[in-house]
Amino acid sequence: MMKGKTSSGFEYELDEAALDDYELLEDLCEMDEGDMTKTISVLNRLLGTEQKERLKEHLRMENGRVPASKMMNEIGEIFRNVKEGKNS
Repeated sequence: MMKGKTSSGFEYELDEAALDDYELLEDLCEMDEGDMTKTISVLNRLLGTEQKERLKEHLRMENGRVPASKMMNEIGEIFRNVKEGKNS
């Protein structure tokens, strides 16, 4: 397991096998091409349902909404941490 923490304070654990997933790569490529509907699939593949829900609660605003921009920032930061090999 790879543990990490985003700058906003969200702590996560990634199964290293989840990173070696061809379908995750496909989803990421489709996101890169502008298909933001793949965001949910990427989150599920990367974090799993339980951690995805924790991340949503972590980002939830007082008005009850989860800003998509903040979610995308968190996903980007998690991938940057993985690329840099950061373990907390």
